[in-house]
Amino acid sequence: MIEQRFIAAIDRIESALSRIEKSAIAPAPVGDNDLAERHEKLKSETHMAIQDLDKILADAR
Repeated sequence: MIEQRFIAAIDRIESALSRIEKSAIAPAPVGDNDLAERHEKLKSETHMAIQDLDKILADAR
């Protein structure tokens, strides 16, 4: 039973990776500046969140 769940999970992961690879290969739409701006904002916010987590973890030691 557990083995079947692992196989199902691996199948879902492989499907997700396949979708990610397809979207990475697909050409970006021309003139979609809003998407690029949102992406940069998300990257920046993610970077700041990781820095905050690093600080919290460092302070906890």
